[in-house]
Amino acid sequence: MNKRTLHAVATTLAATVALGTAGCSDSTHSGRSQREKGAQNPALANEGATVGGTPRRGGTLTVLSNQDFTHLDPARNWVIGDMDFGTRLLYRTLVTYKAEPGAKDGELVPDLAEDLGVSSNGARTWTFRLKKGLTYEDGTPITAQDVKYNVERSFSPDLPGGPDYAARYLAGAEGYRGPAEGRHLDSVKTPDDHTIVFELRKPFAEFPNATVLPTFAPVPRAQDRGPQYDNRPFSSGPYKIESYDRDKQLVLVRNPHWDQATDSVRKAYPDRLVVVMGLRANQIDDRLIASEGVDASAVSWGRLRPESTPKVLTKPQVKARLLAESTNCTEMVQMHTGRAPFDDVKVRQAVQYALDREAVVTASGGPALNDPATALMPGSLFGGKQPDTLGIPATGDPEKAKQLLKEAGKPDGFTTTITVSNGDKGVAEAIQHSLGRAGIKVVIEAVDPAAFYDTIGDTKERSALVYTGWCPDYPSGSTFLPFVFDGRYIKEKGNSGNHSLFRDEATMKRMDEIAAMTDTGEADKAWQQLDGEILAKAPAAPAVIERLPLLLGTNIAGAFGHTSFGGQLDYATIGLKDPAQGRN
Repeated sequence: MNKRTLHAVATTLAATVALGTAGCSDSTHSGRSQREKGAQNPALANEGATVGGTPRRGGTLTVLSNQDFTHLDPARNWVIGDMDFGTRLLYRTLVTYKAEPGAKDGELVPDLAEDLGVSSNGARTWTFRLKKGLTYEDGTPITAQDVKYNVERSFSPDLPGGPDYAARYLAGAEGYRGPAEGRHLDSVKTPDDHTIVFELRKPFAEFPNATVLPTFAPVPRAQDRGPQYDNRPFSSGPYKIESYDRDKQLVLVRNPHWDQATDSVRKAYPDRLVVVMGLRANQIDDRLIASEGVDASAVSWGRLRPESTPKVLTKPQVKARLLAESTNCTEMVQMHTGRAPFDDVKVRQAVQYALDREAVVTASGGPALNDPATALMPGSLFGGKQPDTLGIPATGDPEKAKQLLKEAGKPDGFTTTITVSNGDKGVAEAIQHSLGRAGIKVVIEAVDPAAFYDTIGDTKERSALVYTGWCPDYPSGSTFLPFVFDGRYIKEKGNSGNHSLFRDEATMKRMDEIAAMTDTGEADKAWQQLDGEILAKAPAAPAVIERLPLLLGTNIAGAFGHTSFGGQLDYATIGLKDPAQGRN
């Protein structure tokens, strides 16, 4: 996801969607063996571990952030950190991930559903039974019809940006535009209040993994406010919204009708959660390093800034409060393949050769927290390590880039613009410098993180280059390459994933052939081969595989980075050591 699993991942927002487990026709098994955990970095002792011991119930957990959420509406929520926050605190989905650090954090467990779904008709039909006793924040029952309604509203053109698994797989979804005109999807059936059946247009053995996404959370029709629902999702989770002042503060309080007996994942330790927005990133780092007063009970939403790293790693007591789990996402420079000069493959290849990935690694926090990317998909989809598909030096090859530009009729180079999240300004400068060595002059356009995906998702108005990333939703190439490079799902607005606007008939035909394979081992190898074939056509230049460094206050307990949520804190289990210290 960039958001996505997709979708692209801004520096302060580890994107797009999460890494889970692969599914079988009638049950699911753990795909963690395919995940790249790698050797622990000695500088990052907390990788794969929980910090702070077991929390106690009560107190206020504060989240310090330099940005607002992109979306909290479950129909639109496909940025990886937002999905973590939304699905762990505000709404539940049919299936979810275990709340455990390390090797088990990608295992699927039932959430609203009684099990992981039952398939029939050759994995074209999936049936889920909802648990009894599920209620919303006002005590009214959660029904299967509410899940169906949110799936349907996710098709609305007024609610862009969300996961599109429903559009890709549900039968009869072509041309559907949501329930506003009284139309409903016949392929989503609710024979009773506790049963929901999905009819797919083709076999999809991995469908339970998709039901982790917010699309499969319930929304009662009576509470729907269209685009305004983003400001006040109706809670089916352990917390509800007390107040939400955009770009300033979000306050969550307990949902008194959430029943722990129906929920094996969420612990709901704090009484309140306060998200303070609009802070400067270095201000957040300094406050958490000092960890005084209310900041002792605080965590950071976004990554530790590179310039703050020495302040943390040189102080053992502070370093002990640093988490840095792998994001399992590939950050890349995506080029607008439908706009000159990037409609010329030689120009795009010149960008690949000019890019100094070592400089980007340094700008992203250094080699302790990042590795240069050598392929499109992350190493977890290659059995543990990315292949060096193109063999380009990590520092780039500007002379080869100049040669390619000359062959493309651009011997003097050209000027272009790159859009990045504000938090990636240093990365953009590294890209600017490295491409400049080949004669490509880059103008940087930095955008507020909360508006980043809307900006680059406007295919008519966006810049020629964007820096973003993608995270697989679960260990399958089907959750990476089709979302980032299938031209059939490009949208004029709210476009997500395929930010290179890559439309290549041979690539799309091969994607369909691989998707039809019944042998998962054969399909894995085919996705790996296709990765190299796409990279040779150069719609994107892979840059970095990152970890997500997050600093915690001294009063935080039960914290760990959840790889399936891009290394973000798992808000299902986090809390305070001393709740009295965290009251405010």
